[in-house]
Amino acid sequence: MIEHFLPAASSYAQDIDNLFTLIFTLVGFWLVLTEAVFIYLIVKFRKKDGQKAEYYTGEEKHLKRWITVPHFLVLICDIFILVGAVNVWYNVKQQLPEADEIVRVIGQQWAWTFVHAGPDGTIDTDDDIAIVDELHVKVGTTYHFKLEARDVLHSFSVPVFRLKQDAVPGRVITGWFKPTKVGEHDVQCAEICGIGHGLMAARIFIETPEEHAAWLAGQRPIALASANTPQRVED
Repeated sequence: MIEHFLPAASSYAQDIDNLFTLIFTLVGFWLVLTEAVFIYLIVKFRKKDGQKAEYYTGEEKHLKRWITVPHFLVLICDIFILVGAVNVWYNVKQQLPEADEIVRVIGQQWAWTFVHAGPDGTIDTDDDIAIVDELHVKVGTTYHFKLEARDVLHSFSVPVFRLKQDAVPGRVITGWFKPTKVGEHDVQCAEICGIGHGLMAARIFIETPEEHAAWLAGQRPIALASANTPQRVED
């Protein structure tokens, strides 16, 4: 359902979309049913001339069933949602597949800096490529990202990946994604991080291996200033 409005471009995006669809369907069903019963009871027991109102304590067995039966049915629906949510959370957040490449993501007021591995294919070496507000990745490649914040809380959000991860000053948070479709999409900060929060946008370029190699060949290594690098605690 969500993919009709926003493309899904990562290996786990569909799993997250399916979870949202499950929640929407189950909650929507109970919303419609509850409102229908509510309207029915309002109409059936509306005030009528010459008819006195009756008082019910709610202790009668045949009335209690209107509460207990839906209650247990809702709990069963909650179990389906809980199992689906835990499964998605584990696959996306807890289980890191082996990385083909690593990229460092640094948030600061108000820009994203992406540090790509240079020609040697290894991050944190002299030929690293640091680009502001542009992340270049290869389709079909599993990436680990090392997420940092230099000043305040930020949140690394790539909507087409269904990815959102908070960046905390003083910590390096590891996550992953695997792009599945070539294209150019938004990267956002999803945490209110100051007056320039709304301007803290970047672009992600999902490229074929050939396109990515051509882009990489046209870049020059740019070392990040060590004075601005925070003390890191790996998560």
